[in-house]
Amino acid sequence: MTPAAFDAVCRVLPGVTMDVQWGDDHVYKVGGKMFAVYGPAADSFCFKASDIAFEVLTETGPGKPAPYLARAKWVWFASLAGQDAGEVEGWLKSAHGLIAAKLTRKLRQELGL
Repeated sequence: MTPAAFDAVCRVLPGVTMDVQWGDDHVYKVGGKMFAVYGPAADSFCFKASDIAFEVLTETGPGKPAPYLARAKWVWFASLAGQDAGEVEGWLKSAHGLIAAKLTRKLRQELGL
C-alpha cells in the first residue's frame, strides 16, 4: 500500500479529519478522537484495533503493540510498503468504527454517522 492510498482510505470515511502532529505524523481523527496514524519519516503506521484483532495481529501476525498506546489496543507496523491494501483498508475501517461508536449520539449525528 502507498501513503497516498492510506490517506485516501482514511479521508473517505465519514467525519474524518487529518492533522499533522508530533513532527510530521499524519493523525487521522473522527470527532476529534484519533483512530490511525501514519509516520512518513519511517513509513510506519498504527491504528486502534478490537481486542481480538489486537491479539491476532500482535501475537501471531506482523504487527507489534504500539508504543504508548498498547494498553488501548493499538497495533503498530514498521512499514506501510508491502502491506496488502485490502487488509490495511479493512483495519482502518474497523478502527474508524471502533472510535466512532464511542462518540456521543449528538456528535455522531452531526458527523453523519
